Amino acid sequence: MSPQPWVLHVDMDQFIAAVEVLRRPELAGRPVIVGGRGDPTERAVVSTASYEARAFGIGSGMPLKIAARKAPEDAVFLPVDHEAYEAASDEVMRALRALPDVVVEVLGWDECFLGATTDDPESLARHAQEAVLAATHLHCTVGIGDNKVRAKIATEFGKPRGVFRLTEANWFEVMGERPTRALWGVGAKVAKRLAVHGITTVAQLAAADPGELITEFGPRMGIWYHELGRGIGPAQVDDSPWIARGRSRETTYQRNLVSAEEVRAAVRVLSEQVHADCVAEGRAIFRVNLKVRYAPFETKTIGRKLPEPTLEREEVVAAALALCDRLEQREVRLLGVRAEMVMPGEGDTVERTPVRGRL
Repeated sequence: MSPQPWVLHVDMDQFIAAVEVLRRPELAGRPVIVGGRGDPTERAVVSTASYEARAFGIGSGMPLKIAARKAPEDAVFLPVDHEAYEAASDEVMRALRALPDVVVEVLGWDECFLGATTDDPESLARHAQEAVLAATHLHCTVGIGDNKVRAKIATEFGKPRGVFRLTEANWFEVMGERPTRALWGVGAKVAKRLAVHGITTVAQLAAADPGELITEFGPRMGIWYHELGRGIGPAQVDDSPWIARGRSRETTYQRNLVSAEEVRAAVRVLSEQVHADCVAEGRAIFRVNLKVRYAPFETKTIGRKLPEPTLEREEVVAAALALCDRLEQREVRLLGVRAEMVMPGEGDTVERTPVRGRL
């Protein structure tokens, strides 16, 4: 067999929990839940749960108070330690970049794509696992595909510590009868909209009328979902440094915000913090989004595009405050502000000095 291009998706197993267990070996085998300040009596959500904790129905995004009710007596709650996870992630990526003739595209702390030309992708996957384990004492799963979509989805079949190959040849055998939610990029809302059209499985999505999908989702996303049903996706792995498209700040309040004045004051603080983050990067802001979580636990996000890209603080704050006028008159438990920035090379990078209103 002659060598051919492959995409491998490397996904660290229970990454955050695993890092914590490395630092505290006595926690091995116990249910570990990481989130907030590690206090399950406070308002915060689970960042990650060990496999032992997941067996009790505890998962990412779950309120810590609910996780505490589900957790057994020997469960351990720990605070989030961003610096520790970033350091461990750097070691993982450094080990993978040291593999010969491999391109590494980082997706986040705990996952990346590898691009390589080989006649034995399984062997490369095992080498990647061995390199990461030797460098960090952490385990990972590797999905093998002929493009990014299939490699990413393949990882789920290899969990934990395994290797799985998903290509055009076995796509429908493996995925055909699975629900559309099994696809990378299809969430609950999209799956519900597809179900209205009688599309509930991957095979049905692949066989759907593209025109019907375009009517439902628009020309770009309609075609994308149709191709997703067939496992079609990009195959080029890009090792360019990852650049954030936006910066965000959010806070879960231990006491609900009950008045419009409290909400506006909190939004002003968050938007000023986000503005300062963007100023530090010197990239103009073109859109502001406001995330709100009403009591008890209903989350919504609204946004506003600015008239033109800017780094003027009061313009950014004013946009965030204008979004407050669209909020419901309900108690608020969480607020978040996100600023979308112009990407480098798109023509609106702003000089770091001088900027009026810089914090």
